[in-house]
Amino acid sequence: MNTWQLQEAKNRFSELVERTLSEGPQLVTRRGQDAVVVLSVRDFQRMSEGPSLIETLLRAPRGEPLRVERSREPIRDIDL
Repeated sequence: MNTWQLQEAKNRFSELVERTLSEGPQLVTRRGQDAVVVLSVRDFQRMSEGPSLIETLLRAPRGEPLRVERSREPIRDIDL
């Protein structure tokens, strides 16, 4: 993913759009921090398809035991 500073993205917006369409999502930073990701409509629609996280969790199987195996190694001391 290419990274653009906000001012550069504004000055070269057409190129930003072209690269998004040809190369995929583009990251835009503001004041040195990640700010936004520009993606094509196709990528956005693909990501938006299907059930949401909440719908997925609500459809998860219920009542089945959770099997967790613990390590048999003794707990180590930690100096605080």
